[in-house]
Amino acid sequence: MTYDEDKIPEILDKSKNIAVVGISEKKERDSYGVSEYLKSKGFNIIPINPGLKEWNGIKAYPDLSSLPKDIKIDIVDIFRKSDAVLPIVREAIKLKPSTVWMQEGVINDEAASLAKENGMNVVMDRCIMKEHRKLKR
Repeated sequence: MTYDEDKIPEILDKSKNIAVVGISEKKERDSYGVSEYLKSKGFNIIPINPGLKEWNGIKAYPDLSSLPKDIKIDIVDIFRKSDAVLPIVREAIKLKPSTVWMQEGVINDEAASLAKENGMNVVMDRCIMKEHRKLKR
């Protein structure tokens, strides 16, 4: 099933604030490298990980529900196992981001359908960093 892959250029162009669910402080993890890349390209990273107080000097939050109401999220970028995605999307619905992005290898059709039903773009099984690099060539 395809979702909003055709909208990736527009999504990345119009987005500024990215909540990264499952971000790691370990430099060898994909979530660390991807987040660092996005930050270097001018995106605001909002780290979401219950085990972190901060990520690279940025305050981290245990979950999406803990975000202050004044933080607008454009993309919820998910670095979690596929079977952990549905509760994250349920939380995301309350924040009304424009996009739910499931990283490479993260596939959950039920969560994707729920996000679509709630008016969000869905990108699934794609690396946001690789997609951004393709556009900037």
